[in-house]
This record gives sequence, C-alpha cells and structure tokens, in this order.
Amino acid sequence: MDWQSESPELWAFLETLHRGDILSGTVAAIERFGVFVALDDGPAHPLFPGVGFIVIPELSWRHIDAPTDVVHVGRRVSCEFLQFDTYNAEARLSLKALEPDPLRAFADCTAVGQELRGTVEKVLAFGVIVGLGDGIAGLVSFREAPGRPAVSPMEDFEVGEKVTVVVTEIDLPTRRVLLSRPKVARREGVVPIT
Repeated sequence: MDWQSESPELWAFLETLHRGDILSGTVAAIERFGVFVALDDGPAHPLFPGVGFIVIPELSWRHIDAPTDVVHVGRRVSCEFLQFDTYNAEARLSLKALEPDPLRAFADCTAVGQELRGTVEKVLAFGVIVGLGDGIAGLVSFREAPGRPAVSPMEDFEVGEKVTVVVTEIDLPTRRVLLSRPKVARREGVVPIT
C-alpha cells in the first residue's frame, strides 16, 4: 500500500517523530507477535488497532511468557519511539526503554569472582541456567572455555535446586552472565568475595 498517498495524515504524523520521543497512549490490542497502541496525539490507523506497535522483546527487560504478563487492553502506557516502520505505517515503540535495566543494576553491585546463591531454572545439553533474582539468570557451562575448565555434565542438577555459583563474566552488550561452580572458580584462581 502507498501509505503516503492513501493516508497522508498518518504519514505526516509519523514523519514528525524522532528516535527517543516519549509517546503516550492506550493498549488497543494484544497479539502473539506484539502490542498495538492507540497514541494520544496520533491519527487512527486505517488497518490496525493503533498507530503504535511494540514487539515482544521491547515490552520488558525480563523474560515473559506472553504480552499479557506486562500489559492488558485498555492500559495507559508511555513508550519511547524507536523508528518509523514505513512498510506498515506505524510507530515502533519500546516500553522497556523507560524502565531501569536490571542487568545494569546487577553489574553495578556484583563483582567478577563474587559467590552468589541461585536457583537452577533449566538444565540444558550445554549447561545450567541459574536464576539469581530480579529477572537475572546466568549460565554455568558444561563446555570448556579457553582458560576455564568445564563443569562436569554428570553433576546432578535439578530444576528448583538452590546452588552456589561464582560470577566469571558479566557482558552488558551481549546481556550475558557467565557463572561457574565454586570449586571450578577456585582452580582458576578466582577468589570468592564474602
């Protein structure tokens, strides 16, 4: 569809938006692929329930199972404008951009080498995902990384089990937290912080 000629008011509105603008509106519809938002200052969209759209990863910093874990139809929201989707003539928005990043807060108060208690969330073929609280999870790898001995996959991990782990890396750009078991960390010369 040629949105510029078919819906010039909508096109003109979207062209006025700039990355980082804060837009408010009401959740108009929730789909498995994202959330439509009827923007307060925006025109109606000729095809969709709202001019604003939030993809699932932009709803929350934390893992969610469904969009309804975060929003419901009729909820008022404020979002950051990310980009103008010219194909669908909609404003791509982020709800999480206006919330503090829990991983950054975790990195600010956690040191590499620090021992933490966590709960086994998943046991996978390549390692164990350990929940550390506040939506933060890290990986205890079964594979050997350069300079790090591997944790034995034969260790008995059970989902829900409380374990002690040592933080070996916090990588903010990739949003990755790597962990090891305390005995592995001690072999590597990492001194636990108490």
